[in-house]
Amino acid sequence: MKDEKKAPKLRFKGFTDDWEQRKLGDVCEEVSGNNGNVKGLPILTISAANGWMNQKDRFSQVIAGNELKKYTLLEKGHLAYNHGNSKLAKYGTVFVQNLYDQALVPRVYHSFKMKTENNPYYVEYYFATKKLDRELARLVTSGARMDGLLNINKKDFFKIKFEVPTPVEQSLISTILQKLDQIITLHEEKKCLLERLKSVLSQEMFANKNGYPAVRFEGFDKAWKQSKLGEITKVIAAKPYISTPSTHGNYLVIQQGDKPIAGFSNSNPFKNYNNITLFGDHTLSLFKPRSPFLVASDGIKILSPSIEMNGLFYFYELEKYKPKSEGYKRHFTILKKCKANFPTDIDEQKLIGSLLLHIDNLITKQQLKMDKLNETKESLLQNMFI
Repeated sequence: MKDEKKAPKLRFKGFTDDWEQRKLGDVCEEVSGNNGNVKGLPILTISAANGWMNQKDRFSQVIAGNELKKYTLLEKGHLAYNHGNSKLAKYGTVFVQNLYDQALVPRVYHSFKMKTENNPYYVEYYFATKKLDRELARLVTSGARMDGLLNINKKDFFKIKFEVPTPVEQSLISTILQKLDQIITLHEEKKCLLERLKSVLSQEMFANKNGYPAVRFEGFDKAWKQSKLGEITKVIAAKPYISTPSTHGNYLVIQQGDKPIAGFSNSNPFKNYNNITLFGDHTLSLFKPRSPFLVASDGIKILSPSIEMNGLFYFYELEKYKPKSEGYKRHFTILKKCKANFPTDIDEQKLIGSLLLHIDNLITKQQLKMDKLNETKESLLQNMFI
């Protein structure tokens, strides 16, 4: 007797058949071992964040050594389940091997291929929905092993039940999600290129020890001046501007960290923000306010140039010399001792600051596009599957 049939909330027009509940082993079969003819084949590993990666790229070296005979030969279109626990995937991840015609993967992975016309990407995306996490959690016989993998028996893994439409509908679902992934990847690559461009410009457009930058705007040829950042920086007391963030108010309340906006407030804000940079000493966060603001704690330093200097240029000067990983409460002390070069011509400062801000805005736009696309993908994952 067949199990109860169901249908997803969102589906392509023209498809009305209910989906069948099947065991994973009904639509796929195990792949294991290799034929010994594996010399020169790429050795892959699965990352929850990036999918398939070359072992050398992930671990900075090939860790397979002379144990290739123990690896599984995985052809393009075959899949593997990495039952490793991670923050992104508590119960592991499944990916289709789509990088090479043939590759070697760790035998500890549960590797498999689809039977008949079933679509491998459908299974990959089904696992990405996290809808199988409850069943995977039930299969874990104990905690993580010494190698970090969850104890999920291969035999039990292939007994996992999930909902399956016809092969045609599987392919349509997989195709739209693959196209979306390709668009997300293109935006990620564009963002990376912009970040690299900014990094290069931040090096080449700021003067080195000889007092001259390698790249500069036409019409500027004077040597830059060098000072310690502490000599050209003043600290404004944050205490008068500390406010508890809320969900309403007219002014931003800024905290430390990767997401500096904590909320809003109607307290008395700091209004002269054009030449201001906020420095989070405890988390090494740096923020250039664009409107009147308040701060969430006195751990945030309100910094301003103590000499005539463009506020944007000053921000990117601080960004260039921000300390990396010294102990808490010492960062600003170290920062003040850093030697900074700056042009005495305010117009040159403005041009540099404006260019880097333009690139930052483009990076932000790319990130917003990626966030929107990822939200769309997550919505499709939740609504196109049962």
